[in-house]
Amino acid sequence: MKPYELVIFDWDGTLMDSISKIVTCMQQMAHSLSLVCPSELAVRDVIGLSMEEALKTLYPALPTIDFDPMINSYKEHYLTLNTTPSPLFDGSEMLLNELSTRDYRLAVATGKGRNGLNRVLSETGLARHFESSRCADESKSKPNPDMLYDLLEELKVKPERALMVGDSLHDLNMANNAGVDSVGVSYGAHSESKLLLAKPKAIIHRPLELLNVLA
Repeated sequence: MKPYELVIFDWDGTLMDSISKIVTCMQQMAHSLSLVCPSELAVRDVIGLSMEEALKTLYPALPTIDFDPMINSYKEHYLTLNTTPSPLFDGSEMLLNELSTRDYRLAVATGKGRNGLNRVLSETGLARHFESSRCADESKSKPNPDMLYDLLEELKVKPERALMVGDSLHDLNMANNAGVDSVGVSYGAHSESKLLLAKPKAIIHRPLELLNVLA
């Protein structure tokens, strides 16, 4: 019997190469609203959190009521003004095809909102691979384990039979908080040394390396 039944993926920085666009759009949002521009490292550190939690971290002195125009400005840059491409990482689609062929069940737990995830699932044609998903506007933000608890309950999978794959410490800490094993990816938001703080089962450097972990 395979050690894992369900593989749960983060999206940005794990399956899709969107980190640079997220960083640029967050900085453009700051410029457009005359806010202090966050560094690339600061933005990378909050990728994976819900948008509200990310802004609380980047701008702790601002009242929460000020976040709506910031969120709207960020979305405008991400969806319309910024044309930086966000392709799938090389091997992401092949990985999902192979896991499906091997009868793994697949899900997504992401800091994206539901509309954003639905849009990229449609654009990439990958929706068919995933039984379920949870987004930041449907649950508590990572590293709270609620996203994983929800998926495990819905799909009737025990924590020890699930594996979380993500590029940020928030992903891996969420897995730890849910009692789920994790694999970190070194090509996304956080460095390998930072991911190792969460003691993942493995670190991979390309999407298809996950097949070796699951072998």
